[in-house]
Amino acid sequence: MVRSWRGAVELTVAVDRDPGGGPAELPALAYPALVGTPRPGDRVLLNASALALGLGTGGYALVVALPDRLPADPAGGHGRYGHLVKARYTPLQTVVAGVDEPDSPHHPVLADADDLAGLPVVTADLHSALPAILAGAHADAPAARVAYLMTDGGALPAAFSRTLDALADALAGVVTVGQAFGGDLEAVSLHTGLLAARHVLHADLAVVTQGPGNLGTGTRWGFSGVATGEAINAAAVLGGRPVGALRISAADPRPRHRGVSHHSLTGYGRVALAGADLVVPDRLADDLPPELAAEVAAALGRLPDRHRLVTVATEGLDAALRASPATLSSMGRGLDADHPYFLANAAAGRHAAALL
Repeated sequence: MVRSWRGAVELTVAVDRDPGGGPAELPALAYPALVGTPRPGDRVLLNASALALGLGTGGYALVVALPDRLPADPAGGHGRYGHLVKARYTPLQTVVAGVDEPDSPHHPVLADADDLAGLPVVTADLHSALPAILAGAHADAPAARVAYLMTDGGALPAAFSRTLDALADALAGVVTVGQAFGGDLEAVSLHTGLLAARHVLHADLAVVTQGPGNLGTGTRWGFSGVATGEAINAAAVLGGRPVGALRISAADPRPRHRGVSHHSLTGYGRVALAGADLVVPDRLADDLPPELAAEVAAALGRLPDRHRLVTVATEGLDAALRASPATLSSMGRGLDADHPYFLANAAAGRHAAALL
């Protein structure tokens, strides 16, 4: 075993070399709740597709089973509280206790819940935005209860995220929605997840992003980040206050993500049918080359007028970002390598805190 965090174990697995001279050892990840806890000497069945594809975020082989030592059956039988099936109809589908199912102790609260009562809801494209948003919110409102809602556009198990492990003491709770699982609360949909954040976790504000990893194809619509716009709609229809964190980068080598990413422009500009506060750091131009700053301003000026562009002061946010208990990293770039990205997310958190 190399290391572990809540819900996950990282290990090194010795493998037979294939005829092509593949590696003798592979980095692997196991989820004990699904497959049991690996021990030295165990045989393991691996899915190594992420390694074969050279994925960055998902660069592990995943333990599918310990064939010689299967985990015990769940206690309680079929009548136990917990009937929500997630990762449905896959070999590792898991049964969880849904916050909104009839046997839940929270069902009476959520059965007719229909109002977020103005809860600020910050949406962002990437999971790496979460610690920056949280840093910005807590910079001005350190006592604010912040709930995180993990959607299913990236990793499905919340345990895959070392960020969530590092932020455990700073969050009011994690709600996994859709096919994502492993949070403090499990919800069928983003809508019930938001209502649970408000009425069960008693959050002062909520952050919505996909789990670690995201899927993009370089096409206009083929990326998992379209969910940012859907999150704006969910927050608005429930009476929340949507706040959009912009994905802005000066370091991304891909033209579609330099300046304001097309993920933000499409998610907020085309998918979000409700209005939101879209946050722009006040000193963003200091972090961008002049020509890129001009491109950002022009792109933001083309967004639909149903949104409100809000300029937010950034004084003190750099220090707040550097004090984050979670490592700041996006696409392999840290705070100093892509300062505008993290600053924009922190500014969104600060704005959400100002709405409390």
